[in-house]
Order: sequence, then structure tokens, then C-alpha cells
Amino acid sequence: MNQIPPDLLRQARIEGVAQSLIEDIGDGDITAALIPAGKTATGRVITRERAIIAGAAWVEEVFRQVNPSLSLTWYVQDGDEAAPDQVLFSCEGNARGLLTAERAALNWLQTLSGVATRCAFYARQVEHTSVKLLDTRKTLPGLRLAQKYAVTCGGCHNHRLGLYDAFLIKENHIAACGSIAAAVETARETAPGRPVEVETENLRELELALAAEADVIMLDEFSLVDMRAAVALASGKSKLEASGGINADTLVAVAETGVDFISIGALTKDVTAIDLSMRLGASV
Repeated sequence: MNQIPPDLLRQARIEGVAQSLIEDIGDGDITAALIPAGKTATGRVITRERAIIAGAAWVEEVFRQVNPSLSLTWYVQDGDEAAPDQVLFSCEGNARGLLTAERAALNWLQTLSGVATRCAFYARQVEHTSVKLLDTRKTLPGLRLAQKYAVTCGGCHNHRLGLYDAFLIKENHIAACGSIAAAVETARETAPGRPVEVETENLRELELALAAEADVIMLDEFSLVDMRAAVALASGKSKLEASGGINADTLVAVAETGVDFISIGALTKDVTAIDLSMRLGASV
């Protein structure tokens, strides 16, 4: 649906990495200070489990902010599938810098790769259909754009980035505006050109949203029977998005109803980090 502007993503990455280093390093890495200042080392990072990789630029940014002289060599790219015990990247340079950067770098890589891996799992289930799987705003605080980037590495798609780039008119908005038609009309006047989506809870509300010419209509917790009826009613007039408690057990059946999109909060809110390890080599 929406794409992250590159400049916005870059700024979020710089600021996010800076914050992660502040919370980890504080006023100094006292353990790394045990190592002679001039000592150098090499290292390599492996994954202990199969994963779809995401977050290389965040790793690069961590090492850059800790010590710009540190050097990284990548053997995978974002979106690649890595096997257990595969080397993802190697690093070399000042030993203190490598050890100080290690945890923050792996935190970013394991978290974003966890998102991408989960997304790839869901995407594979519905690759025989034309449906697009969407993330939601149910992201970890402070990681919105990073997680949404990782979603795309796993073969899924971004919904709106926040409250600012698209309308999603829900039950309370409709009640406050007076009707679906009034809410959609006001949205068109307020921000012409912005996508307008309306959440509906039954076929009657769907008909009202179609009459109001919403760009996308969300089918909130519709039964499979009603989803199929909604697809027939919409018939190309508006895009349809299924939402509400959809999981790995129900995903395929929902996709096969013919809806255009399925939004799944679990893509980003139920993150299982990938198990990664950095092994330091001989130092000089």
C-alpha cells in the first residue's frame, strides 16, 4: 500500500541506532576498556537457525557510530534466506570497538530478521493467491519504520506508516462524523489525494462504504461466507482488506475468498528474534 520514503527511513535508522547505543554504552564500556587500546581483532557473525535476513544497514550504522574505522564484509543481503551456522558477515578493526558494537548490532539484526522470517512464513502460505499481506501499526515502540522495512524483506507489504499518511475511518470516527458518507466526504476535503479506508463490521456497512466510494474497505472479523459475499458486492469498485484475529490457521481460507489484502498485527508485534552469535578471532 504505502512505501517508506528513503530519507525518512535513513533518519529513523540513524536516530534509532544512536538511542540503542546510548542505552547500552552509557558513559562508557568498562569491560572493553580492559583490552589494550591499540589491539585489533577479527570477528564473524553466524545465525544458529534458518532465517530471512533483514537489517544490514542498521548493523553498518552501529559499527559506524561506534568506530568509523571498523570494517564489515557481508556474505548475505537483506531478503536472503540463511541456513543454520551460515556466516552472515565478518568484521575487523579495533578490538574494543568490535566488542562495544556487538550487542547493539546483533539486537537490530536478530529483531529485524525475526520480523522478516515471520513475514516470509506467512507469505509462503498464500503465494498461490493474489492477496497481499499487510502489516499494521502494532509495532514495537520506537521501531516502527525499521520493522516495516523488515516486513518488505520477508515478502509482505506495508499498510499506512502512521496516522499521517492515510485515512483509516473506524467505528468511533464514523460515530463522531455522523455517518460513513460524511466521514469519507470530510476526509476527501481535508486531505485530497490521501487514501481513504473505511472499517466495516457487516455487509450493510460495506454497502454504505461502497456507496461513499472508499478506496479500501476493511472487513473486520467477517465470516468466510460474508467475505465471499463482500467480494461479489465490491466487484472492483473498492479494494477489500480482511482483518481481525487472522493467524496461520485461518490465513489460507481467508486469502482464498478473493480479498485484495489481509492485515496481520502478528507480523510485527509478536517478534521472535533470530539466534545470532558473534565469534571473535585472533587479535594482534
